[in-house]
Amino acid sequence: MSAASSERTREAAGPASELAGGDPRLDKLVDRLPPRMGDAVTYLLKPSSRWVRIPSGALLVAGGVLSVLPLLGIWMLPLGLALLAEDVPALRSSRSKVFDWIERRKPHWLDPSIAKNDQS
Repeated sequence: MSAASSERTREAAGPASELAGGDPRLDKLVDRLPPRMGDAVTYLLKPSSRWVRIPSGALLVAGGVLSVLPLLGIWMLPLGLALLAEDVPALRSSRSKVFDWIERRKPHWLDPSIAKNDQS
């Protein structure tokens, strides 16, 4: 584990900066992100960042719907829904189902012993 990801883990471990979702599978996926992106996601997942997370998620969903336009893409839709799932209980249950699917079909995504950028 790199120094940046272990620092993110220590920051997320404190009660004041606990991640909003509280799902350990989400923590494992965030730890696999590159440091800069992982820091941004960690910031957005903090409960105190709710007023940044909700508009960001809504804009990403809107960008995903308008994916036929240049610079926008369908990749924005699941990312926006994942951010909104922190604050919308109906989406939170769907996110849990997606994590269950990942555990069954892609367990190596949640394995901390595999290198971050390993494409296997």
